Amino acid sequence: MTLSALRQALCDFELETARAAVLDAFAPDALIQLAHPFETLTGPEALFDHVLTALNKAWPDLERRETIVMEGDSGSGHWVGCCGYYTGAFLKPWIGIPPTGHQVAMRFHEFFRIEAGKIVEMQALWDLPEVMMQAGVWPMSPSLGREWHVPGPATQDGLQISGDGSAAMQVVIDMLTGLARFAEGGAEAMDLPRYWHPKCSWYGPSGIGTARGISGFRNWHQIPFLRAMPNRTADVATGHLFAQGDYVGFTAWPGMRARISGDGWLGIAPGGQEITMRSLDFWRVENGLIRENWVLVDLLHVYAQIGVDVLARMRELTKPRTGALED
Repeated sequence: MTLSALRQALCDFELETARAAVLDAFAPDALIQLAHPFETLTGPEALFDHVLTALNKAWPDLERRETIVMEGDSGSGHWVGCCGYYTGAFLKPWIGIPPTGHQVAMRFHEFFRIEAGKIVEMQALWDLPEVMMQAGVWPMSPSLGREWHVPGPATQDGLQISGDGSAAMQVVIDMLTGLARFAEGGAEAMDLPRYWHPKCSWYGPSGIGTARGISGFRNWHQIPFLRAMPNRTADVATGHLFAQGDYVGFTAWPGMRARISGDGWLGIAPGGQEITMRSLDFWRVENGLIRENWVLVDLLHVYAQIGVDVLARMRELTKPRTGALED
């Protein structure tokens, strides 16, 4: 499997071995695109020394556990997509989040573009709100969906994916095309039951949460989302869509553009704010229908674009814990 040495080193995460594996796997000038507040970096040294090392200091027994690994070609080249979570005992502060002393988990979606055996581009989202919630310091609106430890595929085959993905790819393309018809005829025009299994699970990011079934997806995510941004435009054509077996992956930086013109999403007051969204997805197709969809969205970046510094709000919330209260 592509990137197996890197993936194993990050799983075990012994500092020097992991650093050597990262430096070996990436091209020296690789483009690294990460969630807010890390943003865009250049080269593996920056990724390891400024991001992974800091996480390891906070979680000294850090592990990276995978639930899905897939690869395939898009118009831009060969991609490897990894889904899973980082975990460890949270013993020291990290990006201002106070330690819990307990084991924590943070979902990740990490996509790697490969050229000549080296990673030349990385697009990745880490679910930072999930960590903040486990520490009891999420300062924004509560999730409408279910917050929990999101599972891997129900089929338990996420690390053994193989075969032609063209059929699964077509299902996802048709579904995305249907979603774009909302502006023409509303929810009925999207024809969700044609593409989604009646027992589907939509695993959204912390801050939005998981939704079960088509009605759950509609109520806990889609209706508030479309009410707030009815004119959103997906950048699927400029993104990277690839498939293998029953799985489809998508990454784009950004993947959507929208104007917040209505109420109801994340508690954001509508003011006509223009935003872009980073949304990285995995879908599992079963008998011609989407059964599971793992979605991460860079919510901190969304808030930052409308002038809300979530991490600063969190620091205000944690003053009693850190002794930073002013007289």
